[in-house]
Amino acid sequence: MEEQNTSANSKNRNKMPRFNLSWLYIIIAIALGYLFFAGGDMQSSGISKNVTYTEFKQFVEQGYANKIVASKDEGTVKMYVKPEHIRDVFLNGVQQTGKQPFVQAEYPSADKLDEFVSAQQELGNFTGELSYKKTNDTLMQLFWNIFPLLLIIFVWMIIMRRMGSGGGISGMGSIFNVGRSRAQLVEKGGDNESKVTFKDVAGQASAKQEVQEIVEFLKNPKKFTDLGGKIPKGALLVGPPGTGKTLLAKAVAGEADVPFFSMSGSDFVEMFVGVGASRVRDLFRQAKEKAPCIIFIDEIDAVGRARAHNAMMGGNDERESTLNQLLTEMDGFGTNSGVIIMAATNRADILDKALLRAGRFDRQIHVDLPDLNERKAVFKVHLKPIKVDTSLDVDLLARQTPGFSGADIANVCNEAALIAARYGKQAVTKEDFLAAVDRIVGGLEKKTKVMTEEEKRTIALHEAGHATISWNLQYANPLIKVTIVPRGRALGAAWYLPEERQITTREQMLDEMCATLGGRAAEELFTGHISSGAMNDLERVTKQAYGMIAYMGMSEALPNLCYYDNNEYSWQRPYSDATAELIDKEVKKMIAEQYERAKQLLLEKKEGHNALADLLVEREVIYAEDVEKIFGKRPWASRTEELLNNQPEEEDQLPPPAQGGE
Repeated sequence: MEEQNTSANSKNRNKMPRFNLSWLYIIIAIALGYLFFAGGDMQSSGISKNVTYTEFKQFVEQGYANKIVASKDEGTVKMYVKPEHIRDVFLNGVQQTGKQPFVQAEYPSADKLDEFVSAQQELGNFTGELSYKKTNDTLMQLFWNIFPLLLIIFVWMIIMRRMGSGGGISGMGSIFNVGRSRAQLVEKGGDNESKVTFKDVAGQASAKQEVQEIVEFLKNPKKFTDLGGKIPKGALLVGPPGTGKTLLAKAVAGEADVPFFSMSGSDFVEMFVGVGASRVRDLFRQAKEKAPCIIFIDEIDAVGRARAHNAMMGGNDERESTLNQLLTEMDGFGTNSGVIIMAATNRADILDKALLRAGRFDRQIHVDLPDLNERKAVFKVHLKPIKVDTSLDVDLLARQTPGFSGADIANVCNEAALIAARYGKQAVTKEDFLAAVDRIVGGLEKKTKVMTEEEKRTIALHEAGHATISWNLQYANPLIKVTIVPRGRALGAAWYLPEERQITTREQMLDEMCATLGGRAAEELFTGHISSGAMNDLERVTKQAYGMIAYMGMSEALPNLCYYDNNEYSWQRPYSDATAELIDKEVKKMIAEQYERAKQLLLEKKEGHNALADLLVEREVIYAEDVEKIFGKRPWASRTEELLNNQPEEEDQLPPPAQGGE
């Protein structure tokens, strides 16, 4: 009951309006305006003009005066001008001067002013009366002397109170709140409650299992501590971009019944010295108050990058001090019982070793790109809100998207829906999904690009060379589609279905290299010259050859040697100049051998290659079925097909078919 009263009181305090500095500005402006008008002549509702005493007397003698008011303390006299003479004095009308404009002058003495006004009254030039006004207000002068000091003291008290309590005064809050944590608090039943659960995370079964254990640690810690175990202090989610690391964290926030603090690593970085460390301290202070809880730091590499060993290497003192404070809070002398830290990064190799050691991040959870079955499950999640055609094959979509992350698959589904809507369809079909994949991988189709017949024939021979060799090599990737329609920066493209391999052999890499060189080989054999269209192919082949020789030890001259160096601050190669020269020779030899192999295979399949090129020129797009009619069925079974045939049955079903017109 007491806890309910406490929570009710806290809610009532939160509902109370916060003091805003803008109200203070408004109050001061109103007070100054009141004092300004109160200190002056409230009866005046027009403009004024300073004149000499001689001009003042001339205006009175000419009969312009409506009323004369003198001030003995200031030694000034005001003459209010008659409405019919306003233009004579001010050269403007009533709209510009107001209804009661006046001229003001300094008079020599009260006696002379009385004599002059009495004389003008006798002459009939002035029919009004002369009045004297006492303006010496001691209280007002005292106020004006003390008011600036009182205002400074008042503002200073507000600033000091703001610094001490951290209240919500807008404007000044960003200055004096700079050292406070910017973490977003997610609580069950709160305004920021996460609606994502583990059901929304498709695939990644092993990663979900480890993350679910973290939730179980907080829900039922006694189950683990009874056996003498200790709850892990931290878990690091590692994986390529778009694989669902942040989505897993959102699922943890939605599943756990504990407070969840979420922030980005860049939120610790600030231009002011010491701010990052202050935010780290404030974050852990709040977490300890709400323990048990979870702290999630997204993109932790922004603050957790390895510290420089040499000050001359460009180390960032502010970032390193923030990292040092984070290391201290995660595993220092202080107690963090009930606080679990989760973090995500796609660059775990650059993180500081002290951050990755056991006791800080006890677990590294790898969130890899989804395999074939996992892509199928991801498609089923993202297809639920989409009206799909009844003939849609999810297996085909999974096969067509090798190497796609969860974010890429979500983008494919969205693009397919947009393409279908663009053409006024009532449901999203297989063609829309294939067009979406082509759009994402290859870029926008450029049908307006003009090419000569010779260029079109050269591109067709080039792409037919890729297709011919990949179809007739055992370990080359199976062909899906070949097109000579320009997309993005490419004038043509061949789409393949890479095998779902855990390891890759030397023979498989050489077959892929040979198929990649097939385009350049076809140009040289059947046109008599080579073009710039093979630049991307040559770039891929060169990188692959250097990787095989320098990193994987797949060279006869340099067997079983790996020269890969992961030291970020190393500026020296881990091998000699003689070894570098030998690596270059081996790369040239390997590429030359596969190039000759490609030309030999193209000469053997010359008739089929020419038929394929002619078909490409005619249709611009051909599929694997067309290649199969020319070369026959491939004798090698695809491991992708084996995976699909052996995949376990899943509970998730396709979304219901779309109803036309709805």
